[in-house]
Amino acid sequence: MENNDKESRQFDCSRGCTVERKPSGETECNYRPGCCKLEVYDWLDGVKQEQFDDYFEVRFKNTRKGIYVNASGQSIKMGDLVIVEAANGHDLGIVTLEGPIVARQMQSKKINPETAEFKKIYRKAKQFDIEKWQEAIAREHETMIRSRQIAEELGLEMKIGDVEFQGDGTKAIFYYIADGRVDFRQLIKVFAEEFRIRIEMKQIGARQEAGLIGGLGVCGRELCCSNYISSFQSITTAAARAQDLSLNPQKLAGQCGKLKCCLNYETASYIDAQSCIPRVFNPLEFEDGQAYLMKTDILQETMYFSYDPHSLASLYPLSAQEVKEIIKMNKNGLKPESLKQDIEAELPEFISAVGDDSISRFDEAKKKKKRRQKPAAEGGRKPAAEGGRKPNGNRPRGNGNHRRAQKPAPKAQKGQKVENQ
Repeated sequence: MENNDKESRQFDCSRGCTVERKPSGETECNYRPGCCKLEVYDWLDGVKQEQFDDYFEVRFKNTRKGIYVNASGQSIKMGDLVIVEAANGHDLGIVTLEGPIVARQMQSKKINPETAEFKKIYRKAKQFDIEKWQEAIAREHETMIRSRQIAEELGLEMKIGDVEFQGDGTKAIFYYIADGRVDFRQLIKVFAEEFRIRIEMKQIGARQEAGLIGGLGVCGRELCCSNYISSFQSITTAAARAQDLSLNPQKLAGQCGKLKCCLNYETASYIDAQSCIPRVFNPLEFEDGQAYLMKTDILQETMYFSYDPHSLASLYPLSAQEVKEIIKMNKNGLKPESLKQDIEAELPEFISAVGDDSISRFDEAKKKKKRRQKPAAEGGRKPAAEGGRKPNGNRPRGNGNHRRAQKPAPKAQKGQKVENQ
């Protein structure tokens, strides 16, 4: 029975719930925390504030969620499926946050609870509402495929990435991506005749589309936009320049064709470290010649100089503080003796990757077992010095027919004769 229940259970990660068909024929939907990227940890769990008892966060599909006020008079808690107010008709969503943490969410989204107009929660969802909701969800994929065909037939330069049906099944939101402005007035008429529903077109960017589709990045992990990022920040090539990265579009661009979101992760650390590194516009003056800046390690605050501006064969590292002192000396007309004498030549850190592609690198090294010699009391060999057998190298070799040494004859006692053996 348990295996049958697992097979009938489906995971709807776009909405963060599980759908299971019971033997009685009823459909049961349960909230599954952590299944959707819009999951928010309630670090104020157990804290009560009466002014926020009627405010709840309700989640829908993908990145759509909002703050609603409870006008039903029913006791609503996190994980309940509720019927909420919509522009036309009603919608069905899942309550994901309650209590004072909702006030923190409103503060982060700059929503003033005193002046904002919140939509209402009508009641908890009944079995009839859940069945109708699942029927509308079952139509989403087929509707998306057919809508793409219609858009291609009309010759529109757009791509429909996803379709979301309203809880009552009377309206659908079509998420599309386009480079320029699209005149889809004729498209809406065709959609209304084809699907017999109200149509809403919503344009999204390339990053939002990549978050909806998902995938794996070059780092081997799930895309950040499909894992946890819900609000995208602008990314420029200045972030790559600050980290001293190669301005190669193929390496800096992600699967969406835009600059990678991870370029912004360490930009602040690099900018902070660069404030301690002096700018070198001219070569440093030494008594034995001029030293040119060839490379800078920003995080370690180390600058590498060479006497030959066209070769990286011999690099001499200097700390940022030492470079500042040398620049001051050059401005005062002073020159240090030599970069070679003061500082030993050191090459940048290099780690060899030879053998990393070998499959046997994960195997444990086998140790040779040493044969333990038994003590002489247990019948083991005696050392040669104690009368034991000599090692094989010192053992006399022969054909195996040599005579054994005869034992000496016993001495005769008084009154006895010794016979020859």
